[in-house]
Amino acid sequence: MLELDRVTRRFGDVVALDQLSFHVGRGQMFGFVGSNGAGKTTAMRIVMGLDDPNDGEVRFADAPIDRDARTRFGYMPEERGLYPKTPALRQLTYLGRLHRLDKHTSGDRAQALLERFGLADRMHEPVENLSLGNQQRVQLAAALIHEPELLMLDEPFSGLDPVGVDALSEVLLERAAGGVPVVFSSHQLELVERLCDAVAIIDAGRLVAAGEVEELRERNGRRLLRVDVDGADPHAWADRLGGVHVQARDATGVILLLEDGVDDQAVLAAAQATGAVRQFAAVRPTLSELYREVVTNHHADTSAGGAA
Repeated sequence: MLELDRVTRRFGDVVALDQLSFHVGRGQMFGFVGSNGAGKTTAMRIVMGLDDPNDGEVRFADAPIDRDARTRFGYMPEERGLYPKTPALRQLTYLGRLHRLDKHTSGDRAQALLERFGLADRMHEPVENLSLGNQQRVQLAAALIHEPELLMLDEPFSGLDPVGVDALSEVLLERAAGGVPVVFSSHQLELVERLCDAVAIIDAGRLVAAGEVEELRERNGRRLLRVDVDGADPHAWADRLGGVHVQARDATGVILLLEDGVDDQAVLAAAQATGAVRQFAAVRPTLSELYREVVTNHHADTSAGGAA
């Protein structure tokens, strides 16, 4: 539904986005991942019409995005945009009215959202009296008040306690199940991995990886094994194997990286010759590990290209 096609944004000599392209499908939870300054916020602002690209196009439902389409989007910026002196319920009702909801519908939705986020007893207090985490919940409710067709959320989990994270996750998953594409940025990669159907990783404004996390694992191509062996020295046997590199050690065993062509059954036989094998299993790299690898490789490629 949402597509960025070779979007480029320059600020003077600084290239904030460099031909950025990715697609978010209907009902997809999509994680937008990158370091500070990678270009995530710039891309979101362009989708929302708060900034314009120098080149490229953004489309929604196979059509260029215009002002009318953006009124049907929900946006949560990383910077809080709430009125500090205004009570949460009155504020959300007002924002709903700006989205052309009638007063009754707007008020009912505002109250329901605040109750859903655990703020039923605080909804008549000025927003400035709320904790930062509770302000974050009000900010998200503001993005949801008009039941948008697309959600763009910049660091929505920042400042939330575990209960708040669970409450927000549940709401976003419900919206996605209803067909709404949900795009959110976060530095909490374990949360992105748990919630998202797909991710895009950007570095210095360029897309370096995109797809389902399992697809990224398959492209990664690294074969890792966890092997736990009983014995006086559960590590020494692995050091003697050719084409095998010890990535980590602990009291019970090792994590091994196998080069191409190395037979994992030969590794198992070597372990069994040492002692009783308590664990022999493939290790699936986490999103954090995949992120570090693709970004490191991108930096290396960029440096090599610059040197050339």
